Amino acid sequence: MSNNSIFNATVCIMGILIFLIHAVNILIKKKRRRDERCLLDFLLFTVLHFSVYLVFTFLKNDHASNAFVIAFYTAFYIFNNVEAFLLFRYMLRYMEWKEKRKKKLFLVNAVIFFVFVALDLINIFTGIFFGAQDGQYLRSRTMILSQGYQFVTFGVIFYTAVTDRKLNAREKIAFSLYCILPLIAIILQNIFKGYAIAYASILLAAEILFFFISVQRNIALAEEQEKNRESQIRIMMSQIRPHFVYNSLSAISTLIPMDPPQAKSALDAFTDYLRLNLSSLTETRLIPFEVELQHIKTYISLEKMRFKDRVNVVYNVWTTDFDVPPLSIQPIVENAIKHGILKKIEGGTVTITVCETPPAYIVKIKDDGVGFDMDEVDFAGNEHIGLNNIRFRIAKMSAGTLTVKSEPGKGTEVTVTFGK
Repeated sequence: MSNNSIFNATVCIMGILIFLIHAVNILIKKKRRRDERCLLDFLLFTVLHFSVYLVFTFLKNDHASNAFVIAFYTAFYIFNNVEAFLLFRYMLRYMEWKEKRKKKLFLVNAVIFFVFVALDLINIFTGIFFGAQDGQYLRSRTMILSQGYQFVTFGVIFYTAVTDRKLNAREKIAFSLYCILPLIAIILQNIFKGYAIAYASILLAAEILFFFISVQRNIALAEEQEKNRESQIRIMMSQIRPHFVYNSLSAISTLIPMDPPQAKSALDAFTDYLRLNLSSLTETRLIPFEVELQHIKTYISLEKMRFKDRVNVVYNVWTTDFDVPPLSIQPIVENAIKHGILKKIEGGTVTITVCETPPAYIVKIKDDGVGFDMDEVDFAGNEHIGLNNIRFRIAKMSAGTLTVKSEPGKGTEVTVTFGK
C-alpha cells in the first residue's frame, strides 16, 4: 500500500473505533436526552461513512473502472451532505429554541438537502460536478457547487453558535470548529492530494464537539443535582414545621386526661405524619400516589383534631394508579388549610380531585378560603420557596406542571399535572 493509503486507512479505523465507543456510551445510558438521540444518529452514520471510505481505500487500486470511481465519489458527496444534515439536526435539538422555530428551520434545511442530493445523482448522467476517465477521478469547473449544501449548513451553524446568547464558550467553540475545520481541510486537500484530510478533519471536529458538549452537559447535570440537594434541604425546613409540631403536641397533651383513647389515636396519627415526612425527605424516586394520599389523610386527621368542624375535606378521587414526587401534593393541601380556609373564622372546605386524561394525570386542590389577588403576589420570591420547590420537582421528575388560580373572597385552586 502507498503512504497515502496507509494514512487514509489509519484515519478511518481510528474514527470508526472512537465513534463506536462514543455511540456505545450513549446507548448504555438508562435515560438519554433528546439531543443525545440525535448525536447518536450522527455518530452511527459517521461510522458508516468512515467504513465506506475504508473499503474504498482497499479496493480502489484493484477496481479502477470509471463506473467504480463515479459510484464511490457520488456516495462520498452524498455522505458528506448527510453528515452536515445530521449535524444541523443535532444542533437544532440541542438549542433551547421554540419548537415552532426549530420545525421551520428543519424544513428549509431539508429542502436544500434534498435538492443537492438530487444534483449529486443527476451528476452520474451529466457530469456537472465530476466524471471519470481511464479509472481516474476528474473534477469539472463547477465541482465546488457540489459542496454548496455543506457551505450553507456550516455557515448557518457557525452564525448560530457565534450569536446565540444561551450558548457558553465551550459550546460556541465546539460548534464553530466543526464548521471551520472542514473548510480548512478542503484547502489542504488540494495541496496534499490523495490524503483523506477531510476525514481527519471530521474526526478531529467530532471529537472536539463530543468532548466539549459532553463536559458541558456533565457540568449542567452536577448543577442540577446540587439544586436538587438544596431543594431537599428547603423541603425539610418547610415541611417539619415547629409551630405545627408544637400545636399538635399541645392538643394531644390536652386530650390525655379528657379522652385517653382519642389522645392515643391522635398520637399515632402524629407519629405517622412525622415518619412519612422524614421518609419522603430521603426519597429521591417517584412514589405511588396512594402513599402520598395516605400522607395527606394523616395530616388532615391531625388538623381536624385541632380545628374540629372548621376543617372539611371532600375527596373526588377517580384514579390512584400513577406515581408522583414525594411531598408534592401534601404541602399544597397544607397551604389550602393554613392560608385558605383557616383564615376565615367559620373555616371552610378543601376539595381534592384526582382524574386521568389521555396526556396526563391531574390533581386539583381547591379551597373556598380567603383567596388572594394574583397580581399582587410574586411567586418567584423567597416567601413562595416551598411552592417553587414543588413546581421544580414536578417538572424534573414527572414532566408535569403546577398552576395557581385565586380570587379574593372566593378561594384558591391549584392544578398539578403529572405526565404519562
